[in-house]
Amino acid sequence: MVSNRAVRLDRPVDRAMDHVAGADGAAITLVEYGSYLCQYCHAAHEVIRHLADEFGDRLRYVYRHLPLTDRMDAVRAAELAEYVAQTTGQFWPVHDALMRRGPVFGPGALDEVAAQFGVPDRTAWDPDITRAIVARVRADARGGLNSGARVTPTFFINGRRYEGPWDEVSLKEAMFRSLGHRIHTASVDFARWAPSTGLLLLIMTIAAVVISNSPWAEPFLAFWERTFAISFGQLELAMSLLDWVDNGLLTVFFLVVGLEIKRELTVGRLANPRAAALPLAAAAGGMLAPALIFFLLVPAEFRHAWGMTITTDTAFAVALLVVLGDRIPVDLRVFLTAAVIVDDLVAIVLVALIYSGALQLTWLAASVGLTAMLFLLNRSHVYRALPYAVVGAVLWLALHESGIHATLAGVVVAAATPTRPPANLAALLAQAQAVIDAEVRFRGDAMMHTGPSEPALRTLDDVHDRIESPASKLLRAAEPWSSYFALPIFALANAGLVWSADVLTGRERLVAAIVLALVLGKFSGVFLGARIAVASGIAVKPRTYTWRQLGGAGALAGIGFTMSLFIAGQSLPAADFPAAKVAIFLASLAAAVAGLVILWKPVPAEELSDGRSGTDALEIGSPIGAS
Repeated sequence: MVSNRAVRLDRPVDRAMDHVAGADGAAITLVEYGSYLCQYCHAAHEVIRHLADEFGDRLRYVYRHLPLTDRMDAVRAAELAEYVAQTTGQFWPVHDALMRRGPVFGPGALDEVAAQFGVPDRTAWDPDITRAIVARVRADARGGLNSGARVTPTFFINGRRYEGPWDEVSLKEAMFRSLGHRIHTASVDFARWAPSTGLLLLIMTIAAVVISNSPWAEPFLAFWERTFAISFGQLELAMSLLDWVDNGLLTVFFLVVGLEIKRELTVGRLANPRAAALPLAAAAGGMLAPALIFFLLVPAEFRHAWGMTITTDTAFAVALLVVLGDRIPVDLRVFLTAAVIVDDLVAIVLVALIYSGALQLTWLAASVGLTAMLFLLNRSHVYRALPYAVVGAVLWLALHESGIHATLAGVVVAAATPTRPPANLAALLAQAQAVIDAEVRFRGDAMMHTGPSEPALRTLDDVHDRIESPASKLLRAAEPWSSYFALPIFALANAGLVWSADVLTGRERLVAAIVLALVLGKFSGVFLGARIAVASGIAVKPRTYTWRQLGGAGALAGIGFTMSLFIAGQSLPAADFPAAKVAIFLASLAAAVAGLVILWKPVPAEELSDGRSGTDALEIGSPIGAS
């Protein structure tokens, strides 16, 4: 299946297969996938002409066809250009003529262009030339789809897809590879690499352990114990930096988890009860079995800490699935992600209800009132983020002072942040175009040089806001902060372990209980939960993965780490916390190895129930391309 995340050309530039303007030794190669009936391609055509004049021999420009699927004239125009290129070798004159004539071709317009270049009626074309032309256009379009081109124009600069604005200044910055553009490109590449979050967590964990056992251990650990205070009139909030991380920064992570579960329940994988049943049953089994094993094996004084065994570190587990590549079907990744999001949410509730301090009723009442205010904002159809942010910040303070873990505020804000019915994109695009047309008509050159007026910008902002629901927008904004800031800092602050010979002394049963609960309990619980749900008819297992692969995903669910460390820190005395850290590290490593061993061997297609694989096909005779 073609990946929407492809960012590079599926084949290099070749003069035998491509229309190339400029020297092969040029420092910059700009490839455009375009259509002659695309108004944006026509606007970009003038930009490219200016860039070609400015860059000269430093720029090599390549044009490839991606005709609009719903416009047969787009295919006819592309084939007309190819006929001229095939019979005369002069592609660029007809390309320029078509770009200047369109993007709207009235009746007979293409025939006029054809007559201008001496092209006979199509019925008179040589059959061999016709076949070559059709194959050329289709090859370009297929290459565009394989390269991730979904709209026209799509540009590639030195083989990499350009995803910025199409104006001349932005394209020029990308071609020159300014420092800002290079930093942006590198960060986007890293974020798009699925194991990136897990890798960053691993680096921070190793760094915390190494530093904690180095000559810098004392200042490193003392740094996290430094007190920082914030005053609100008579109220002063003073906590150590470690507590700020655990109570404040981790709220961003809980906000993201809450938003993810809300998305899954409304429009995602859990929206359909039958589709949701399998991961929900697996998640239930994956929480009950570890908790039971821990409760039976651990000494009585540690039984209240059972919550540390029910969680899964989503970043590590999903990263390992991605590393396995084609061995793992996408449906299995979907299953595991949905299951671990559920147990993350349960873990957050446990922290709030079980692992919080003594309750202060006045602040608790204030927390209830603020929660009601957030949902009242939702019911009143308030879609701006600021009111939710302000009330959410006050709720965080109230929860902290009430004795309930303040990170619960993230989940409450996520639940209260509104979703909206899908927007009428056609109407919104028409409104935006009307605003821009009016600006051009009444302000002329002033609009071209200074941009839209302030009233027009406000309207365009409103249009943009309506395209995406507040909940989706908040998730998109908060997720990078959670993955690349909050969780890595949490790992650096909490994963440090000063090793000594007596860390495990007297705590062997605690360590064994944690390891067995996470490694054996998670695997058996996820597998049996799914098996029982399917056997009872509550759920259906997709045919794209086997029970062995589901068991491998269940083994990976034993990677507790982030949330396990967090709950262990909340539920265990300081003297016992290092032993729990060692156990969580060992269990997570063992679960990762077990999952990889189970999943490493790919499943032959004939072993799958349906044996089908997703492929993109282009039907012969149909228009090709993107709209």
